[in-house]
Amino acid sequence: MTRPLVVGVDGSEDSFRALDWAVDEAARHQLPLRLVYASRWERYEEASLALSLKRPAGKVLADNIIGAASERADLRNAEVTVSTQILGDDPETVLLREADDAWAVTVGSRGRGAFTGLLLGSVGLAVAARSRCPVIVVRGDKAGLAGTHERVLLGVGDADKGSEAARFAFHEAAVRGCVLDAVRAWRSPSTETTDHPLLAGSPERYHEERASAVLDEVLEKAAAEYPAVRVRRVTAEGAAHKLLVRRSAAADLLVLGAQRRDSRLGFQLGRVAHSALHHAECPVAVVPQAA
Repeated sequence: MTRPLVVGVDGSEDSFRALDWAVDEAARHQLPLRLVYASRWERYEEASLALSLKRPAGKVLADNIIGAASERADLRNAEVTVSTQILGDDPETVLLREADDAWAVTVGSRGRGAFTGLLLGSVGLAVAARSRCPVIVVRGDKAGLAGTHERVLLGVGDADKGSEAARFAFHEAAVRGCVLDAVRAWRSPSTETTDHPLLAGSPERYHEERASAVLDEVLEKAAAEYPAVRVRRVTAEGAAHKLLVRRSAAADLLVLGAQRRDSRLGFQLGRVAHSALHHAECPVAVVPQAA
């Protein structure tokens, strides 16, 4: 059975923006779309619902939100198969449970209950950090959301942690028929000496060549699997989190890896992922990596 693309909806404008993006994504990948509304009140109101002909306020709100979301998805693309469900738990728990059987989980950058001063809702951050499937946080400007740049951006981490994210990015670029920009940042520490024979003459060149080697190693398998995808390999000096946020302004999707660790805390999100989830100017896909 084909795994669905799951979307968390809560009635906020950001969640409906994520829904619009997810409908387009489901159509691109020919995936069913599953709309999920999480409400803690469901479990408390079930008893009162059985004893009364009048529906509790929480139930009315949930039905209205999920109904509006389903109608919106159908209006955007009637060919996408849509299912809906209202689940009685907190949003983070519900979405992490849904992630176990999903192709990916999509959320908005802020939820209905998020503080206006926050750049990313706590649910989106927690789900991105702990999900066992890719999580896409939908954010950014109109061009990035509409996919008009025709460019997927991949932030390349360490060679032993990047294969799943690279494969996801290649697949996105192939389905979209667009260019893949694979970026590996490098730094030359100011305290570094040239005493080591590998650093003699040009430390900068040494670090750039190392970055290029990592880039080639990470991309090798995915590039062989998707030979039609046009790839631009980029090595750039600077802080990775700043470089990728800046380059996201010309991308339709930024793909990053999240390292898996054997802990109930789930995946570890480093500085690059945190910065991208808070500041990127296009949707951000966080892909869990194997140990």
